[in-house]
Amino acid sequence: MSDHFKHKGISHPDLDRYLTEHTSPEPVLLKKLFRETHVKIHHPRRTSDHLTGKLLEMICLMLKPMRVLEIGTFTGYGALVMAAALPEGGELHTIEVNDEMEPFIRKWIDESGLNNRIILHIGDALSIMPGFEFPFDLIFIDGDKDQYVEYYEAAMLKSHPGTFIIADNTLWSGKVLQKEIPEGDHFTRGVMRFNDHVQADGRVENLLLPVFDGVTVVYVTRDA
Repeated sequence: MSDHFKHKGISHPDLDRYLTEHTSPEPVLLKKLFRETHVKIHHPRRTSDHLTGKLLEMICLMLKPMRVLEIGTFTGYGALVMAAALPEGGELHTIEVNDEMEPFIRKWIDESGLNNRIILHIGDALSIMPGFEFPFDLIFIDGDKDQYVEYYEAAMLKSHPGTFIIADNTLWSGKVLQKEIPEGDHFTRGVMRFNDHVQADGRVENLLLPVFDGVTVVYVTRDA
């Protein structure tokens, strides 16, 4: 999730450095998690980082959600950030499809001391989500890009008027602007399909922000 903001005349590393220098410091635990993710885990760029995490934290502090759902845990950075920002009694359910990640994720949940707020589910999100018997106040979508529309529709069924749905990577390194997508590029096609699907959804208000790799904010205005 690098290349946070595009700005004419400023190189990305310089701008990233400036943004970081003018953002509250990253907690030591999250700094350790970020480093260990890059040392031990394949495709470490899939993790949230300090600036992305701070945005998620601010959203939780503003909304004060009691129930949060995260689709795509990876190594747990986003889950730890959001769980720490929940009000007393709040809980976060996070779903990771890769069962090999479970020991790594649980290690960091244990170290964070947030076991009472984080419920980790291992498996396919589309199979797990129908089992939730309650709606969520905030849903963060950051799973496989080719399934974003399916995640979104499953999320709508677990929402209520007033729920916010946040989707990450909705500019997909600018590939959404391409007129011709290679046949095998399922992720770009999935993100483009998602963006068009949300834009046509009369149940929501939506905003696509050109920050990080694209962040879409969706406000549910009526029942699914």
